[in-house]
Amino acid sequence: MSLALAERNVPRYTSYPTAPHFTAAVDGDVYAEWLAALPPTATLSLYIHVPFCTELCHYCGCNTRAVRRREPVETYAERLLEEIELLDGLVGRKLTHLHWGGGTPSILGPALLETIAAKLASRFDLSALKEHAIELDPRRLDRALVRSLQAIGVTRASLGVQDASAHVQQAIGRIQPFELVARAADWLRAAGIANLNIDLMYGLPTQTVRDVVHSAQLAAALGAQRLALFGYAHVPWFKSHQKLIDEAALPGLAERLQQADAAAETLCRVGYEAVGLDHFALPDDELAIAARTGTLRRNFQGYTVDEADALIGLGASAIGRLPQGFVQNAPDLGGYSRTVADGRFPIVKGLALSDEDRLRAHLIERLMCDLALDLNAVEGGVGRFASELAALAPLADEGLLTIDGGRIEVTARGRAYVRIAAAVFDSYLAASQKKHSIAV
Repeated sequence: MSLALAERNVPRYTSYPTAPHFTAAVDGDVYAEWLAALPPTATLSLYIHVPFCTELCHYCGCNTRAVRRREPVETYAERLLEEIELLDGLVGRKLTHLHWGGGTPSILGPALLETIAAKLASRFDLSALKEHAIELDPRRLDRALVRSLQAIGVTRASLGVQDASAHVQQAIGRIQPFELVARAADWLRAAGIANLNIDLMYGLPTQTVRDVVHSAQLAAALGAQRLALFGYAHVPWFKSHQKLIDEAALPGLAERLQQADAAAETLCRVGYEAVGLDHFALPDDELAIAARTGTLRRNFQGYTVDEADALIGLGASAIGRLPQGFVQNAPDLGGYSRTVADGRFPIVKGLALSDEDRLRAHLIERLMCDLALDLNAVEGGVGRFASELAALAPLADEGLLTIDGGRIEVTARGRAYVRIAAAVFDSYLAASQKKHSIAV
């Protein structure tokens, strides 16, 4: 039955409720009210989305587009600067985390990166900044860019690898000899950017267990503090460029499971600790420590130690989280740019949280992070969640988790299925028409 469970379509639970349930009832005016209500002592986390790449990888599920000219990038940077200006009421607030994502955020280039970073420094208090991270394409890195990253204070870089095998790279449209990754790591460390994350994938076309293990071994040899191991989500109905992938070349479900298990075993054998669903970290890394101490968090960037009171999203499609609920910027560049140019927040949808939402969000986050949950500690206890416990029983029968009264613990074999366990507490899922990726 485990294979049948693995085929289920469930969210990744980087938020709850998940983004498909956001509505137009939350707009820029509501967002402005929520921002104004933040207490002066509230700490902030900032995410900047840059939706451009020089070319699209076939597997990509991000909100990005290929661009070859500088003009769209420069115009977008102007809108980002204007969107920062709109955050008047947050001037002087403490920023604890800053993350550039995409796309390929470094496509902005040294000058624009430094201009935007200077604008942020003029608006926020960076004295409490714990992490300044950026996602990088090793193929698009040079020494001038590294010097710029050093100048703006980047402390962590995430390098996209996916797979090191030439035939897999050909199948996914991302030719990237591993020597480029090693060179990027050397350049970054030489510049003092010592904290590295490497992204790997399984379930890619033509990929084998041997490919996945080899890629994990190479990545681990670089000594990155963190690695993420994502299952490829084939969603061509949502990302049309994924139609370039030959579905017949995709590994079957049983092989996907073997790939995930083999990569995890490889990484743990050389000293990494498994963190949550799909991350791995060295024992002395903050992420591993948070996993051991029950302080791990989950947001739109995945697993994190970010405990800021509010997450502010900048850029097209960026999602923010405030105590009152979630907001999302216009995903289309035209709508985003026009609204910001008009001096208005580009929020097109969101969701105001109810007390029930907050409770279930807490339960799902703890299960995704701790792989354990104690319903006895929740108001109403076991009785309140009798139907959810009954829905978890088949997972227990499969040996994927244990249930002892109201105490739920995911087993080692069940780690890969934790999204299915979390989905039991999702009161929106049954009514959703949204198609999600398979669970494993």
